[in-house]
Amino acid sequence: MTDTVMDAGDTDAALIAQLERRAERRNERREFFRTALGAGAVAAVGAAAVTLGSRATAQSVNDAATLNFALNLEYLEAQFYSYAVTGAGLANTLLTPGSASTTTQGAVTGGRQVSFSDPLVAQYAREIAADEVAHVTFLRNQLGTAAVAQPAIDIGSTATSAFSVAAAAAGLVASGAAFDPYASDENFLLAAYLFEDVGVTAYKGAATLLESKLYLDAAAGILAAEAYHASIIRTVLYRKGLDTPSLRTSADGISNARDGLDGTTDDDQGISPVTLTASLTSTTTPGSYAPQVPTALLGLASNIVPSAADGTVYGRSIGAVLNIVYLTRLSVSKGGFFPNGLNGSYVTSSAN
Repeated sequence: MTDTVMDAGDTDAALIAQLERRAERRNERREFFRTALGAGAVAAVGAAAVTLGSRATAQSVNDAATLNFALNLEYLEAQFYSYAVTGAGLANTLLTPGSASTTTQGAVTGGRQVSFSDPLVAQYAREIAADEVAHVTFLRNQLGTAAVAQPAIDIGSTATSAFSVAAAAAGLVASGAAFDPYASDENFLLAAYLFEDVGVTAYKGAATLLESKLYLDAAAGILAAEAYHASIIRTVLYRKGLDTPSLRTSADGISNARDGLDGTTDDDQGISPVTLTASLTSTTTPGSYAPQVPTALLGLASNIVPSAADGTVYGRSIGAVLNIVYLTRLSVSKGGFFPNGLNGSYVTSSAN
């Protein structure tokens, strides 16, 4: 691997190769079951899975609505990462509505390739991009004909784009100034940080809405992947922030902006080092998060995992997630990164 980013053709090939390797591993697992159980048993398992999937779809329209909500968010993340890594968006075959869906496909505004200067950041970006494209594919396969089309998405870098509005709210740029998430490694990381933490809390919150174990398993798998992504982004920002404190301050500003949009609770956490204390309470003061820990562990610590006092990650309601992606505290049905709103049943943010 050289210190320069691969061109779009090489990157496309790398992403395709990674997805092909995953397909090979899936085929290997199937071959194992054929050998261990026999072809008849595998056929029976497959038939049961189809029946379960059909039952889950019939069991709860709400399950499909919840997965479609997640699909909207995955469209946003996948397009951002794909453009940042390859300079191009997703294939149109991944954006169209399922045959039973009446939703309208929207276009992507903005997006371009990042000229990464840090080869490590470039490699992380390629991995996450491949995962996000796979998430879109996976959710569409789970939903089948009920899959909604991609809505209109704004990932531009003009002064009026969603990224610029979010950056101004976080104090990264002045009000009315442009923020370009594709201009540097650091800007890319901050933009990714804006999305990743929201993705984790969105899946955590949506898990309580799912009735089907089949769909719950699917959501849990993506939640775990998004948590890994968020930890990668937070770790790199934390490390770079030790040398460039302003980067850490910017990340904390994004956290505060999210907290200001999604309600009255102070749940979101930045990446600044924290002081662990023996208290069970946490405060709203940055860097003062206070979980209950053994005396031997008290003192300054990193804050890679934004966990609560019990060590778990909190979830956001659908309305709270939409507050952030719409960039508003009001109850609305569009705005921010989704200028025409989401496709599907869940489209309205909360009134905060």
